[in-house]
Amino acid sequence: MIRTLARRTIFAALVAAAVLALLWQVRWRAVPVEGFEVQARELMVETMGTGTLESRVSSTVSARIQGRIVELAVDQGDAVEAGRVLVRLDDLDLTRQIDVAAAVVEVNRAALNRIESDRQRAEAVLAQARLEHQQVIDTFARGASSPTERDRVIERLAIAEAELARADAAIVEARAALAASERSLDLQRAQLDDTVIRSPLSGLVVRRDREVGDIVVPGSSILRLIETGTLWVSAWVDETAMAALHVDQPARIVFRSEPDREYRGHVARLGREVDPELREFIVEVVVDELPAAWAVGQRAEVYITTDRAPQALAIPAEYLFAREGVGGVWVNEEGRAQWRLCETGLRGRAFVEITRGLEAGDVVLRPADVAAERMLRAGRKVALQ
Repeated sequence: MIRTLARRTIFAALVAAAVLALLWQVRWRAVPVEGFEVQARELMVETMGTGTLESRVSSTVSARIQGRIVELAVDQGDAVEAGRVLVRLDDLDLTRQIDVAAAVVEVNRAALNRIESDRQRAEAVLAQARLEHQQVIDTFARGASSPTERDRVIERLAIAEAELARADAAIVEARAALAASERSLDLQRAQLDDTVIRSPLSGLVVRRDREVGDIVVPGSSILRLIETGTLWVSAWVDETAMAALHVDQPARIVFRSEPDREYRGHVARLGREVDPELREFIVEVVVDELPAAWAVGQRAEVYITTDRAPQALAIPAEYLFAREGVGGVWVNEEGRAQWRLCETGLRGRAFVEITRGLEAGDVVLRPADVAAERMLRAGRKVALQ
């Protein structure tokens, strides 16, 4: 009997201790929390977009004629000036064709000179025939010439006129042949010029697609050049931000190759077409200073400043909670947590403006861990970590 009573006493004491421990844990123990003192600060509102680094001006270098590459003067990564020779094609066949075309021009020019001389002779013959014709007609009128003589000079005059007309037609034909051969020569020379491909701009070679000995056809890519004067990130931004964006807004750029560093930039151009599937549009953001290592096409995030408040009461977004659909914060009041409703304004990257419900110097709270989140109640003691 005594042992049974002792066991019951011990069990009751253990139960009471457990209850007291639970009550201390639930009601009296200070909840571990983190705190943030509310102060006025500069608050910037940003719109984020993701895109790739691109050049405002780029050019694909290709051949205008078919040919075999005999020289590639540049390689990927080389800087070039406008007008610099980049590629040379085999010009042996074209050089021979130019020699042939030049010889044809000389032949046609000599033929034109000969025909023009023939015309001068025909003009002289016609002048003589006209003089003789006039003389015979005059003598025939006086009865001093026979009808046969008259018919002879008329026929000679007609033949002389026909010869001159024939010479005129031959000159037209010869001039056309000469012009055609000269145009053919000009075409051959232009094609010879096309065997030397020069840089259309000052910039950088970012891609080389061909090697010496390759056969190229018109339009096929040999090199790709970009102008390095203006490089920007072509970022896709949600259409809901369209009204808040405009040219020259400041921005910060974070390249995925350097996630811990920011680069400054500004908005240069806004797209006027929204992707029907993504509901996003293009915003071109110029990078004011490029990373030491960069590549066209590399991905980056841009954060465009769309609004700014120089002195705003703001707290980190993670200190803002919602209870029953209403926003508010936990505030430290003499070592105890109290719930306070508040109204928000601008929302920045990490901070949210509080327009009503808090004052400078208030300390807002958030649970230090998941267990503390379950324990936090109005009036509960808190221990700042």
